[in-house]
Amino acid sequence: MSKKHPVVVVTGSSGAGTTTVKRAFEHIFTREGIKAAIVEGDSFHRYDRAEMKVKMAEEHMSHFGPEANRFDKLEELFKTYGETGGGQKRYYLHSQEEADEHNARLGTDKKPGEFTPWEDIPAGTDLLFYEGLHGMVVTDEHDVASQVDLGIGVVPVVNLEWIQKIHRDAKERGYSAEATVETIMRRMPDYINHITPQFSRTDINFQRVATVDTSNPFIARDIPTPDESFVVIRFADPEKFDTDFPYLLNMIPDSFMSRRNTIVVPGGKMGFAMEIILGPIIDKMMHERG
Repeated sequence: MSKKHPVVVVTGSSGAGTTTVKRAFEHIFTREGIKAAIVEGDSFHRYDRAEMKVKMAEEHMSHFGPEANRFDKLEELFKTYGETGGGQKRYYLHSQEEADEHNARLGTDKKPGEFTPWEDIPAGTDLLFYEGLHGMVVTDEHDVASQVDLGIGVVPVVNLEWIQKIHRDAKERGYSAEATVETIMRRMPDYINHITPQFSRTDINFQRVATVDTSNPFIARDIPTPDESFVVIRFADPEKFDTDFPYLLNMIPDSFMSRRNTIVVPGGKMGFAMEIILGPIIDKMMHERG
């Protein structure tokens, strides 16, 4: 961990809502003039799209487990960045648009579902920002979490997470509900062993809880809206960041405290709450860089 070269992590599983947190951080970085090295978790998968399809069919592998990921490279990057402000990253190409962009930049001929070559992080960045599946992972061989300065977890209650994934996979990828349920079942052991434990190591967790019936997520017709939910925000150690709960309660309408280290806010205020909470923490990090 490093004061001079901080590593900031947002971790959460597919469909969990990490994009909302990423957007809040982007607003903070823009407002404060912070130059961040952005790292995507998908780029640390071990196999490209075609290879992973074979692994899933033949070995029932999932994206959540260590066999499918380069935890060694992720730990190495966080450690190297903390020590030097440098390191190597690559990109996983989700679409033809991304492939065109990076092929033009790198002079390569990569296709969607493949990785770009490893390349050096640009010099002169203020912090490293990671968003993905495994930012706080720990295994017998690797301890990624120990290299993180600020860990944020995004984890809806599990039924809501499944509803979001089923609907997202149908809309964006054309998957049937049955195919997504099969994926959820295949991933469950790795989810329990490698995703869930991370949220006990994070500094702050944002957990969205629906206020409508989600008891059978596999027949839900739509995703509960932000206005049909609350967000439970848990601070592992409020004193670490000098958390001012009276200030937060005053700033966020209709919020309340449910425990000494937990504040609950309306679902529609999630992005605002993130900026109010995380902005001062990032500002303090920047001042402590010296």
